[in-house]
Amino acid sequence: MDANPPTRWLLANEYPATSLSGEGDAHFAQLVSAATRGRLSIDARPDASLGYKSREQVQAVARGEIAMADSFAGALAEEHPIFALSSLPFVVANLGEARALYEAARAAYGTAFADRNQNLLYSTPWPASGLWTRAPVNAPGQIAALTIRTYDRISSELFARLGARTRIVSFSELAPRLASGEIDAVLSSGDGGAGHALRGRFPSFTDIRYAIPLSFTTVNLDLWNFLDAQTRAIVEGAALETEARQWHALEGRLAINCARMRAQGVAIETEVAPELRAKLREAAREAIEAWVALAGPEAASLLESTRAKALQGGAR
Repeated sequence: MDANPPTRWLLANEYPATSLSGEGDAHFAQLVSAATRGRLSIDARPDASLGYKSREQVQAVARGEIAMADSFAGALAEEHPIFALSSLPFVVANLGEARALYEAARAAYGTAFADRNQNLLYSTPWPASGLWTRAPVNAPGQIAALTIRTYDRISSELFARLGARTRIVSFSELAPRLASGEIDAVLSSGDGGAGHALRGRFPSFTDIRYAIPLSFTTVNLDLWNFLDAQTRAIVEGAALETEARQWHALEGRLAINCARMRAQGVAIETEVAPELRAKLREAAREAIEAWVALAGPEAASLLESTRAKALQGGAR
């Protein structure tokens, strides 16, 4: 390895450096640089500074325009339905179920990325998604009065079923849409710097626990295969350590985010009214049935087996 010149890979991420995914990228880059003594450096670029949104990053990595990307999975559903699995509504109730679903589906995720000329390195879970609004929202009629920023087609169609107007907007494109007044509610966890942007505009957060979605960090497969075996082993080890860090960090992340929200005057509603919960679950059932029809039997089996384990464990 020492005979080779230093190699530098750019790692694109549309989310802020202070989001959990941004922190993971920085951690991974540090591990790789230290273990390879700078022979392979990962240059993490958050805040869409390379000009790519999550939905564009998969093809950019596939074509070799960038070496790596950390992409929000829900935005990749048009590439393959399997990428929408983690952002399906109300499928998982807690972090343990989210991890079990990821582990069951990891091989399928890896295959889908390999088909797009990249290698899956690690995942990052996001805190559960809720609704940021200007006034408290806890009834179906209040949802129907909103124009909601959603993050994928499934969430957009779900809230449309409740009568809301919806807009699928990447996080990097959100600020001007908020400034214009076009959007008056946002579906998001509001983690890290993303939360800072939302807390200033929306003094109310309803913790509907819509989903615990994932982001995936991948590398161009040609670049990956070009590495010698020793360097690949180092990168794989750094990826495993980073993934463990990310899932462990999420355990306390919600408490940290909530403390910051309350300190800045955001009212947090954790008890969802029964009528609203029922409407959300009904709309979710329709959305999941539509996803199953697209995703096929293997993906549907992953989903059903995870649900069965959750029920057996008494999680619900």
